[in-house]
Amino acid sequence: MPDLNLVVAEIADEMRQRRDRGTVAHYIPELARVDPKHFGIAVVAADGTVATGGDAAMPFSIQSISKVFTLTLALGRYGDRLWRRVGREPSGSPFNSIVQLEREQGIPRNPFINAGAIAVTDLILSGHQPREALGEILSFMRFLADDADISIDETVAASEQRTGFRNAALANYMKSFGVLENPVDLTLGVYFHQCAIAMSCQQLAMAGRFLAQSGRNPSTGLQVIQPERARRINAVMLTCGHYDGSGEFAYRVGLPGKSGVGGGILAVAPGKASIAVWSPGLDAAGNSHLGRVALEALSRRMDWSIFGA
Repeated sequence: MPDLNLVVAEIADEMRQRRDRGTVAHYIPELARVDPKHFGIAVVAADGTVATGGDAAMPFSIQSISKVFTLTLALGRYGDRLWRRVGREPSGSPFNSIVQLEREQGIPRNPFINAGAIAVTDLILSGHQPREALGEILSFMRFLADDADISIDETVAASEQRTGFRNAALANYMKSFGVLENPVDLTLGVYFHQCAIAMSCQQLAMAGRFLAQSGRNPSTGLQVIQPERARRINAVMLTCGHYDGSGEFAYRVGLPGKSGVGGGILAVAPGKASIAVWSPGLDAAGNSHLGRVALEALSRRMDWSIFGA
């Protein structure tokens, strides 16, 4: 078995030297200011080994990676009833597309495109005030990562609220079909704030451990979610976690993963490790360019692809 610390250090050094870094997300003003030269990686292995490289301790906006955790929360509360509101199929369209919603009568294709995540957030909000729903999401993240310092970047949240016209259109369209229960502005407020949670690669890799450990939080030994449900979340991450770049990610990396336009990716090697990478420059599909390259290298060198050698 290759030495994990050595492999991670090598990959961090290789990524630092690369010139093809992608383009930062310019449509969210606060994200447009992030230096594309950043790169971080953190791996938490099943035996508790933590290997980090580059800017692994620097917080960044996790954006759509938050959708993995809100999906977990909503499944814990509603179980399989959740799938009446949102599908489980790849979209093959941009993450903020409104075309499919019209064709499919307001039911989002999966919980990781923006419309699907807004529908999931609406479920979490039901019966709560927005502040309570956000508190639940943030407490869940802190519990999973075993770190009370995780917080919401209010500047990023405000930036998203000022410019989130496409998300408002998606939410209003779903509301017209009765998919959303709560007032659109309240649901969107929670959604924008959950996406603005700031975490480092190390915190994010720690938070994702339960998906690599059959739903169990190794810090406490508590079962966060049933093993079968953890497997199903991983399955949706594999097929839908990178929007219309999900097939390419599965082909090259071979691991369940969820990206965010802040440049982060959470990936899961079931039974082996939880992995977080961060490089702010995105590819054409809105996924971290060097993040995917780094994960491909890690999966290959550690022989972690779920599809075998």
